[in-house]
Order: sequence, then C-alpha cells, then structure tokens
Amino acid sequence: MSTAIITGASSGFGKACAQLFAQNGYDLILTARRADRLEALAEEIRNEYKVTVLAKAFDIREKASVVAAFASMDAPFNKIDVLVNNAGLAVGMNTIDNGLTDDWDRMIDTNVKGLLYVTKAVLPYMTANNSGHIINVGSLAGLEVYPNGNVYCASKHAVKALSKGMRIDLVQYGIRVTNISPGLAETEFSIVRFKGDEDKASAVYEGFEPLTAMDVAEVIWFAASRPAHVNLEEITILPTAQADSRTVKKN
Repeated sequence: MSTAIITGASSGFGKACAQLFAQNGYDLILTARRADRLEALAEEIRNEYKVTVLAKAFDIREKASVVAAFASMDAPFNKIDVLVNNAGLAVGMNTIDNGLTDDWDRMIDTNVKGLLYVTKAVLPYMTANNSGHIINVGSLAGLEVYPNGNVYCASKHAVKALSKGMRIDLVQYGIRVTNISPGLAETEFSIVRFKGDEDKASAVYEGFEPLTAMDVAEVIWFAASRPAHVNLEEITILPTAQADSRTVKKN
C-alpha cells in the first residue's frame, strides 16, 4: 500500500487529489486549517474507498505545528511515497505601492515558507527509503508576471525555483520532484483573493470554461503514477480558452 500526504486538502485541488489518490488505493495524510471540513472529507473517503486516512488540522505557516505533525509517524504512515504541496493562496490585487504588508506576509508565509516547512518535515521519511515523489503546486503566475500580481507571482516563481533546487539536491536519493503550473481554475482561489467578494470572484471565470479542481488533480495523479524511472519535472495546464495570463478567449 502506498501513502500520500496532501496539504490544503479541505477544498479545491487538494480535496480532488485526496479523492483521486484514495480511488487508486493510496492511504492518505490530509492536512488543512479547517478541521471540520478536513474530518468530514476524511470520513467520506474512509467510507467510500476503504483506505486509511489520517487528518491533521494545522496551519502550515506555523513551523512548530508542522514539526509536531510529522515528528513521529507509525505504520502505515512511516513510509511516505508522495507529498503534494498544494496549500497556497493569493490575497489582494494591489499595485506594489498600494500593497498591504499583511497580505504579502500571508502569501509568502503560506506559499513559500509553509511549503518549505512541510517538505523538510516529510523528507526524512523519503530519504530513509531512497524513494519518494514531491509534487509542488505552483501556478502560471510562477512562469509569468501580470499586473497587480506582484507578490503572488513572486511567491509562485519561488515555488518553481524551489522545485528545481529540490530536484538537484534530492536526485541522489531517487526522489522525483514535479512542479505543476495551473492556469485559470475555478475553486475557492478567487474568493480568497478578493477576500470573500463572490461577485468579483465569479467574474474572473465569466465567458469561458475554466479548469476544474479535478482537471488539475488528474494531472497531478498522472505525474505521480508514472513508472519510478520517469520524472515529469514541469507541467503547465491551461483551459483551452487561455493562452497566457492575460489572453483569454471569451464567448
């Protein structure tokens, strides 16, 4: 039996990944901040797919919580096959001169530092077995920079650079590293970015068919399910209507 850790599992890409990996027989460690949603998902997956699921509610921005969560893992969770670093967010769309430092901190602490904290805590379980696969969920914003995206784009550029750095450092252990860069996908992403303004959030996806959470999860699963000698290092996934961060064909 294989085991996967999925961060940000209570919604969006993370929830879809949890369902898809469980469907394919993986035991799961699911993490997110919202304990109620996380526990409900864990119970749903246990009942439907008959796999073992461990739910750990904490904020990946808090280093001590991350360390405590993964300090000692009993079987079957003491061999980690896949880590999906999915937890991430964008907050606000201000020009740099009007940016809010609290928004900056939240994005950098989650998208960069949180990803690093989780990776460092999980790596001993992979290096001990000379195997494993780290899948970092980046963004098209990690390949381009668009107006008012400044700090969010910077954080996702950092994820892309870290993915490459991890690959270089961890190849000696046979650990695969994949960076996934989705374009426009309709999840809770824009609701968070616009701080709960559902009208602004829904307007982002008007006039074309965006990606779904499952579209992205299926690509993540495809990368994870390749033979052990195959590493898909970089994957960009866009809706057909999107050519780049600012070019979208609308009906």
